[in-house]
Amino acid sequence: MSSSTLNKAERTAAQAWDYLSSAMAETAAKAASVAGDKGHELAGKGYDLAGKGYELAGSKADEAWARAGAAADALAGRKPGRSWGLVIVAGLVGAVAGFAAATYARQALARQAEAEERELNDTAVIVTGGTGV
Repeated sequence: MSSSTLNKAERTAAQAWDYLSSAMAETAAKAASVAGDKGHELAGKGYDLAGKGYELAGSKADEAWARAGAAADALAGRKPGRSWGLVIVAGLVGAVAGFAAATYARQALARQAEAEERELNDTAVIVTGGTGV
């Protein structure tokens, strides 16, 4: 990569970082403002309603903060963490599928063994003691 291309890439990354930092600060400020406004508006309707408004605004602020953090991590080159819940669910589904397949295979083998035993019993020649010479 040439020096001018590298400098351009560094400037672009620095500008993106500045923009992201500014956006994160604005998002946090807006979320706090929304939470405060919502809390004041609902205070007259009672403690329970104010609490629900705070939770709603807080969850939106949390989501915005999480998204901004994920964007910052991506820009910094950090990979997102594993979703361990999905890994566990996939493992459980695999275990259930394996158990079902093993159970079906055991039943199929048992049926096959019974069928072979019946066939041998039906076609077997019973040798009885005969008269000797």
